[in-house]
Amino acid sequence: MEIKSIILRYMRMRLLHPFKTSVGTLTDKDFILVEVKSKSGLSGWAETVSDAIPIFHEETVKTNWHMLKDILIPKLMETEIQHPNDVSTAFQDLRGNYNAKAALDGAFWDLYAKEQGISLAKAIGGVKDKIEVGVSVGIQKSEKELLQKIDGFVSNGYKRIKVKIMPGWDMNILKAIRQKFPAIPLMADANCAYTIDDIPYLKQLDEFNLMMVEQPFGFDDLIDHARLQKELTTPICLDESIHTAEDVRKAIEIGSGKIINLKIGRVGGITESLKIHELCSKNNIPMWCGGMLEAGIGRAHNIAITSLANFTLPGDTAPSAHYWKEDIITPEVTMENGYIEVPNGPGIGFEPNMDRIEDFMLYSETFHNHS
Repeated sequence: MEIKSIILRYMRMRLLHPFKTSVGTLTDKDFILVEVKSKSGLSGWAETVSDAIPIFHEETVKTNWHMLKDILIPKLMETEIQHPNDVSTAFQDLRGNYNAKAALDGAFWDLYAKEQGISLAKAIGGVKDKIEVGVSVGIQKSEKELLQKIDGFVSNGYKRIKVKIMPGWDMNILKAIRQKFPAIPLMADANCAYTIDDIPYLKQLDEFNLMMVEQPFGFDDLIDHARLQKELTTPICLDESIHTAEDVRKAIEIGSGKIINLKIGRVGGITESLKIHELCSKNNIPMWCGGMLEAGIGRAHNIAITSLANFTLPGDTAPSAHYWKEDIITPEVTMENGYIEVPNGPGIGFEPNMDRIEDFMLYSETFHNHS
């Protein structure tokens, strides 16, 4: 894998609808497109998942840019990369910055699969030809508006509904949903909105027959989640607390939860994702792929990772049209009867639409390999 150059493009895309959670509301998505150009003439693509401000991760798009430009890309330019695993090995002494690392890791995986003439899904050991699709519903202006949205998603065939909750928008909302939709696969995502003092209150979650409650406690917590899981029948799903396979090992050991939401960007890339997948498989911990409002290239990576055997629950990889007026790939990601097909073309299986990329790009920088 001889690298000719690496191009960073700072992107800004307007979401089709504002997306509100317990930690804030997003109307635009800023991210960095990473293109790794090989001397073979092929390109590998990925995107960062950080936000403009650190409301989900401690990283931001601009700290990603700094890390990529000043530290990670120079490190790779002096490293011999024979396999994508070598990317994370090169970064192993650099702490944190998982989102920035993941973008380079993902671009090299895409390039590797293209050089092998196989799909990214096949390159990482995927076994599915289609994946089940769930949808994430942000906090709405009213209960009525939320129920109308859910009704539309159920009619469209989504396999699972996830609703965001927070104090004041939780048990009352779940009760209303269950009254109208008693049997739909339903989960609640708290995005760290509660504390250990809320355990007696959160025990009410068991009344609503939820698939899971996602990350009720702090973004860096495993211990309090274990205390809560002992009190709940409802499975806890860990999200923000998981950055590495070691985090998963510790969570399993102390009983912090029963399900893992995997986000490629949150754990530093596909290479670490594969380690987490193996660990969860061995311990019978179901997995699903979470979403970070990715554009088409990040969405394509999520489709590939969801093709692995232990991703047994519907993820947040909704089609392009759910989030964007127009996406940056051709063809766009589409859904049929609640499923998205896993592409079998080389790499991510979608072509970057360079005209649209130019439309949404604010600036770019190219780094040449002089070795």
